[in-house]
Amino acid sequence: METDINNRTDVAVIGAGHAGIEAALAAARLGLDTVLFTLSLDGVANMPCNPSIGGTGKGHLVFELDALGGEMGRSADLTMLQSRTLNLGKGAAVHSKRNQADRVRYHCIMKSVLEKQENLRLIQGEVTEILTEGEGNGIHVCGVKTRLGEIFSCRSAIIATGTYLSGRIFVGNVNYPGGPDGSLAAEGLSASLEALGVRLMRFKTGTPARVNRRSIDFSCLDIQSGERPVTPYSARTKEDLDSVPQYPCHIVYTNSETHRIIRENINRSAMYSGQIRGTGPRYCPSIEDKVVRFADKPRHQLFVEPIGKDTDEMYIQGFSTSMPADVQQDMIHSLKGFESAEIMRYAYAIEYDCADPTQLLPTLEFKTIGGLYGAGQFNGTSGYEEAAAQGLVAGINAALKIKGEPPLILTRDNSYIGTLIDDLVTKGTNEPYRMMTSRAEYRLLLRQDNADLRLTPIGHRVGLISDERYAEFEAKRSAEEAEIKRLETTFLSPEKVNGFLSSIGETPVSAGVSLADLLRRPAISYEALLQIDSARPKIPKGAATTVEVSVKYAGYIKKEIAEVARHAKLEEKRLSPDLDYKEIKGLRLEAAQKLAAVRPLTVGQASRISGVNPADITVLLVFLGLD
Repeated sequence: METDINNRTDVAVIGAGHAGIEAALAAARLGLDTVLFTLSLDGVANMPCNPSIGGTGKGHLVFELDALGGEMGRSADLTMLQSRTLNLGKGAAVHSKRNQADRVRYHCIMKSVLEKQENLRLIQGEVTEILTEGEGNGIHVCGVKTRLGEIFSCRSAIIATGTYLSGRIFVGNVNYPGGPDGSLAAEGLSASLEALGVRLMRFKTGTPARVNRRSIDFSCLDIQSGERPVTPYSARTKEDLDSVPQYPCHIVYTNSETHRIIRENINRSAMYSGQIRGTGPRYCPSIEDKVVRFADKPRHQLFVEPIGKDTDEMYIQGFSTSMPADVQQDMIHSLKGFESAEIMRYAYAIEYDCADPTQLLPTLEFKTIGGLYGAGQFNGTSGYEEAAAQGLVAGINAALKIKGEPPLILTRDNSYIGTLIDDLVTKGTNEPYRMMTSRAEYRLLLRQDNADLRLTPIGHRVGLISDERYAEFEAKRSAEEAEIKRLETTFLSPEKVNGFLSSIGETPVSAGVSLADLLRRPAISYEALLQIDSARPKIPKGAATTVEVSVKYAGYIKKEIAEVARHAKLEEKRLSPDLDYKEIKGLRLEAAQKLAAVRPLTVGQASRISGVNPADITVLLVFLGLD
């Protein structure tokens, strides 16, 4: 394939949303010439839905991204409008940070990072075709073609098309081709992928209306303020985030009038009139879906959130809909404080094409097309954080493969990212997949406070964490270990301790007790121990949480580590990709079919496939002589 020298690259990334950005930056930072294509330069790092980064489970992903060398956490810190930690009333395993972000500034910062990145070219252009060479099992990507007819030769391509791929907008009975926020849809690429044998699915998502701030009576709404001190997402963030002004969010509720309007117009919803074929997200349903499915609930909570410092647009989280414009007006005006609200952007639903993720390896490379990777909503997920996490892994693996180095495969026991990818490629998904803490078996090991301990050594080994940053990490890790040891070995007499215990209503002790044993009491925090711990050394910012949780939950953590070790034995047992499961005597037909479809790399992965039970795994182990 002859191409102009300027149209030759190592890695072509299709789409400059959250997945594409991380993929392109990772590949470029690992030394590969990279081209990032976007339908519009004005749409780079767009937040067409919720203007926030993080949330339950999602915040963990952002901390992990940063620990591996990704970019999202840093930009989220720099564009923070409000910071909150969710689930503080629950255990440390599910504490999740969420930043309200300035949407326009986030776009500008990310675009600037891309423009300044060495080895990376950012190009406005629509890729309409994936070019391949070879036959049979030897098919490999060799280039991409744009709508303008340009051909870019490449050694790997990463598809990160978000909700743009054959996108279609729905508002009531009006529907038309389009991408989010009034942008164009990517029309040509689906046919090219199907011609290559890629199985596509049709998913749907939606977004609520935006309302002008000045037209809302906030005196009627409950206020939701941010928190201090602010824990940054990124280890690179040295700025004092505690001094950054935070903007309040507000809470409003639907009411009987809202529900009446929805019920009386339900047949006008694009979702309920049969126009939409795509499957929507179960955990982020439209308001009409909530009213129908939870008919006994008298109201639903909505969050009124700022989009940016320099705009009066307000986002109404939880009010997504595909109702016609006139019904949207009535719905919004039925809310308390919104009687005179002015809609600036109407809500809409959007359908789009995505790939069945069971076609992918854990590296996110297609099993049948060498050098072709998928990332983000193209792989059937929802959310900016899930997209960015996959983009980083796809970009790293595309680069490692070209460099002839071993791939990066994250696991369920070392990261939420590993859990996310394993769920996708092993189990697949029949609806937009959303990361939640409940999806992880080892939640106590995968806390957001210890993401650096779990993943920064991997990021450094891959090449995305600098030596300087790694030295800072090592110093923090050493300080944490030393402090945990000090707490375990420092004993105080009853005379020193009992006055403190009595003052907080705790049972006194009759013998010397370690600081660690005191900290394991539910009512005593690491900070509270300062009253009797005058010898405490100064430790790096962020280390206190890890120290406290490591000591407080030491017994539970030890049990989870043992469970990981038990399951690791199955992960070590490799399976040949050419194994003929139909020939294994005693293996049920359903299990053989599921195993043949997914082609698991290990017995551990095989055990997580839907339709494969423990008895099937036993048969498989006996057949392979691995029992």
